[in-house]
Amino acid sequence: MKHKVLRTNSENCDFNWLIKHLDKELTISDGDDHAFYDQFNKLDKIKHVVISSIAEKPVGCGALKKFDEDTVEIKRMFTLNEFRGIGSASTILNELETWASELNFKKCILETGINQPEAISLYKKCGYILTDNYGQYKGVETSLCFFKILD
Repeated sequence: MKHKVLRTNSENCDFNWLIKHLDKELTISDGDDHAFYDQFNKLDKIKHVVISSIAEKPVGCGALKKFDEDTVEIKRMFTLNEFRGIGSASTILNELETWASELNFKKCILETGINQPEAISLYKKCGYILTDNYGQYKGVETSLCFFKILD
């Protein structure tokens, strides 16, 4: 299946549709911690969004959010269940990294939860390195933070 990627922003209706599915899943997997994590996932500061589509159907998304002058944070990574395991998330992550480089960022960081084994596996497979929790995730035992230096 051929993935088509679109660069857009958080106002895109397909992105918002995918985020509703993501948030529904996270409400279950995060359990009691969902309200804590949800406060850091607002869309108003997200200007760089990637959507992956197959046969004109949006199947996954991810976003970039500036963290500091050299660093961008990967946010809102998601793939619909029926399109997992076919490279959708890797395609999205690769496009986000390319876009971050084009925007002159030197490093990507991200946070995922300990209850997200597929995400942890993806990030490790794509060259992300486990690091100390940063920012709002410092001291949060259910968070894992990763980084990757961009080429």
